[in-house]
Amino acid sequence: MKVAAAPISWGVSELPAWGYRMTADRVLEEMKVVGFEATELGPPGYLPDDPQICRELLDRHGLHLVGGFLATILHEPRTLSDVVTRARTLAAAGAERLVLAAALAGNTYDSHHQLSPESWRVLSENLSAAQSIAEAYGLSVSFHPHVGTAIESDEQVSQLLARTDISLCLDTGHLVLGGIDPIDLAADAGSRINHVHLKDLNLKVATRLRADELTYADAVREGLYQPLGQGGLDIDAILSRLSDVGYEGWFVLEQDTALTAEPEPGSGPATNVRLSLDYFRGITSANNTIATSNGGSKL
Repeated sequence: MKVAAAPISWGVSELPAWGYRMTADRVLEEMKVVGFEATELGPPGYLPDDPQICRELLDRHGLHLVGGFLATILHEPRTLSDVVTRARTLAAAGAERLVLAAALAGNTYDSHHQLSPESWRVLSENLSAAQSIAEAYGLSVSFHPHVGTAIESDEQVSQLLARTDISLCLDTGHLVLGGIDPIDLAADAGSRINHVHLKDLNLKVATRLRADELTYADAVREGLYQPLGQGGLDIDAILSRLSDVGYEGWFVLEQDTALTAEPEPGSGPATNVRLSLDYFRGITSANNTIATSNGGSKL
């Protein structure tokens, strides 16, 4: 199974006021100890900007880089220099995927915006340009519908699929927060899904967030994201549907966390991440056994 970790599960976010950041060495070491062999990059500047140094750091911890997330404004006319920089770093460090979200102005994920026809045109053109940039570096692009961005709701994702040929990152948590059933989207989008961020949600906290009773950061601090199998999402059904549509890409296990201080050795986010990885391995192993015994393909 192509399974990877992500620094956000250790509280490392692209938002500047998110919380305390553990050192990259500790996070990468804990990823390896938990049982991962691959990771996403984390926000710009968290791992070394120099691709060679970044690759040496990952090699030292026995980890492979699969891709990286970039939230950037895409619905306004602009140069895409940050996309170029991110793509260059990812490619040189050995990654294969650039994951893009259509950011809104500001340093939170609490804004909501309806794009005008002109903004849709610009976003489509910028996504096409981003794809060309990524391809020039040997990368593919995966577009990430994300709460608090220009593309988060069911209607917005439907328009995105109709207006562009962009591939999708199926982030199970953010889709549900946007009112989208990830099982239905996996069936509808099919081969256009080329990356998965696998999350589980506390649905009570999610309901409060969708009602604007909490900010996104506060919802995360109140336990919005749970270890796989401990929230309200049907992870087994999601994985089964992805298997049905022939998905063979990476599963990045994400459990967004915000920290206030350095965890004590042997405690902290790694405890919950281990629970998610154990659950993922258990459920995929069971599905593999069932599929093989029935003469079907493995998940």
